[in-house]
Amino acid sequence: MIRFHLHTLNDWFAQKRHKPLILRGARQVGKSTLVRMFAQRRQLELIDINLERNPEHAELFASNDTRQIVATLRLLFNRNIEAGKAILFLDEIQAQPGVLASLRYFYEDMPELHVIAAGSLLDFALASPSFSMPVGRISYLHLYPMSFVEFLQAMGEQGLAEFLTAWHVGDALPDALHRKLMGLLRQCMAVGGMPEAVQAFVDSNDFRTCEAIKQDLLATFADDFAKYARTQDQALIRQVFRMAPRFIGRKVKYSEITSAMPAARVGKTIQQLAMARVLHKVVRSSANGLPLAAEEKSKFFKLLFLDVGLVSTLFNIGWLGLQDDVMLVNQGAIAEQWVGQELLGALDHHQPPHLHYWAREARSSSAEVDFVIEGVQPVPVEVKSGKSGALKSLHLFIREKGSPLAVRLNADRPSLLSDHYNDANGARKPYQLLSLPLYMAGQVRRLVSERSLASSI
Repeated sequence: MIRFHLHTLNDWFAQKRHKPLILRGARQVGKSTLVRMFAQRRQLELIDINLERNPEHAELFASNDTRQIVATLRLLFNRNIEAGKAILFLDEIQAQPGVLASLRYFYEDMPELHVIAAGSLLDFALASPSFSMPVGRISYLHLYPMSFVEFLQAMGEQGLAEFLTAWHVGDALPDALHRKLMGLLRQCMAVGGMPEAVQAFVDSNDFRTCEAIKQDLLATFADDFAKYARTQDQALIRQVFRMAPRFIGRKVKYSEITSAMPAARVGKTIQQLAMARVLHKVVRSSANGLPLAAEEKSKFFKLLFLDVGLVSTLFNIGWLGLQDDVMLVNQGAIAEQWVGQELLGALDHHQPPHLHYWAREARSSSAEVDFVIEGVQPVPVEVKSGKSGALKSLHLFIREKGSPLAVRLNADRPSLLSDHYNDANGARKPYQLLSLPLYMAGQVRRLVSERSLASSI
């Protein structure tokens, strides 16, 4: 299965001076497989050190002398570790977080050597205040579950994958292609983007086989909590993990997760799971300008789960439940999860995950827009049920913020509507509403950038 991150690794590998690269992402999103695939494609010697399976190897990195470390590794593994021809891969590094500190010396003393580290739930392991990351001497690459385009490629639909990534506003999209893509989208929502689940579905074309794997993955996360969380925190972490899917698309209230724990502890647990990439926060922003983070209201947030397929499993929704009414499942939570997941995956892979929404809470005129992303200025993105639905909140955002562009995602074919609104002074202002089908959620950032650029010329 092809992952787009291979292109990013190619760019990193081509640099003259290489900061050690840390792959960030939840368990089983394909970090280790990506490194092995990259080494195989580039015909590189891969020195694969699993620090969870072999914790004793951590002592090899206790020295600050990187050349001595490499010389010892050559002898221990009987492998040639030559810059430009090999990758030193430190897998499951969260099991021995002290090794992370030694990575700074590789950048300072041997920047020509390619070093990659990967680990799941790193932030549980790094919770100790005595530990400090080698800031400025390492790079991060953030991995997410497989995108819809990657799912299409795995399913042998290379042509459709290329069609989506090359599609521009105004291009034709025949009904027959739209229907086929909607059918594949429903499959993707049921299977999800966890590589093992996708591979099982590709091999068997059996949703039941895929479902068993997803149940195993969910159990694996619970096992991870037991390994890396403090004993007194484990019950709360499991409770937050179980309850999190209920807050997809709606504001989190700590008391609804548990009333038995102080709000501060619940909030800290959510933050841990968010930093570990098991959950993602969608944080409220006033969205008056860019960057959106400058006007965050951090105590107001919604949640996304790691993967839409895992959410389908947790909601006990099978393939038959994701048919024509896919948008309506659990009051649209599945659709909002899907769109958020694709928006995250479309971020620059070196950027940490971040998503925002906008809301105005007032007795007479409350409103909420599902997501707000960056264009030339903030761009509202609304997820609607079926092929139609009122856009009251979206229009309110357009008037208040003076937005020239808004996006709606639904089950219909693409369209672009040019219209006007009256601002606070009664002046007519133009705007465009770009409507896209759900399967184009991963293309939204690209298409918004193109439309924003066109409107600014």
